[in-house]
Amino acid sequence: MSLKKHFASEVTEALKRYLKPGILTEQDICHLPEVVQKYIRYAGCIGKEKTWNFRAVFEGEMKLDEKQDWIKIHSEQYNFFDSPSRFFHITASMKGMPVTGLHVYKNATATMQIKLAGMITVADARGPKMDQGETVTVLNDMCLMAPASLISPDISWEPIDDLSVRASFNNAGIRISARLAFNASGELANFMSDDRFLSKDGKTYESLPWSTPMGEYQEFDGRKVPASGETTWHYPDHQYCYGKFWLKEIEFNIPELKLL
Repeated sequence: MSLKKHFASEVTEALKRYLKPGILTEQDICHLPEVVQKYIRYAGCIGKEKTWNFRAVFEGEMKLDEKQDWIKIHSEQYNFFDSPSRFFHITASMKGMPVTGLHVYKNATATMQIKLAGMITVADARGPKMDQGETVTVLNDMCLMAPASLISPDISWEPIDDLSVRASFNNAGIRISARLAFNASGELANFMSDDRFLSKDGKTYESLPWSTPMGEYQEFDGRKVPASGETTWHYPDHQYCYGKFWLKEIEFNIPELKLL
């Protein structure tokens, strides 16, 4: 099965759980730190449906290694929040050869596959460190693209100062945390975690701080979300930005499969 068909199959299966969400109210967010409440209000989530899922499309650039050139990528993803899951499909071209990738996260288990020309597997990552790292990514997606999902009882909060908090996320026994930094306007400006791992081959893993600084916010489907962002690894002596993303589409509470 091609990675695109695998992606479609996983999303179709998750969509079978569809239940129409209720409306997000002030009462739903009153237990959150004030800066998080302000962010949810800023994003325009109050008075709209709670977020059951979203579909997002990005264009971007990535590096597979610090010494390599940037490659242009296109990605499409679905996230679900009733049972935290994430399906992320990516296409690119390297030296004239098509490259496809698929991240699957469900039941607190993660896999990542990358294929060259649709046939040659160049990465196949899985295991406990992959599960933990992708749990961080799921929390990152919740914070950046689905602020309404931050009412989840699986997230606990610790205020740090007026503009930052620590979020701890527990999914099926996998516990991770991140520091969220906001600006005075109420926007989430950066997400930083020490619980993710850099892996170049899907076999060896290096624990490094990871961050996703965000660009300007724009309105999509009635909500304000970051229209651009970066993904960065933090070595002791330097930073390595390996991804730049520009949001092209995002839709919330999609009941049926839609593909590029």
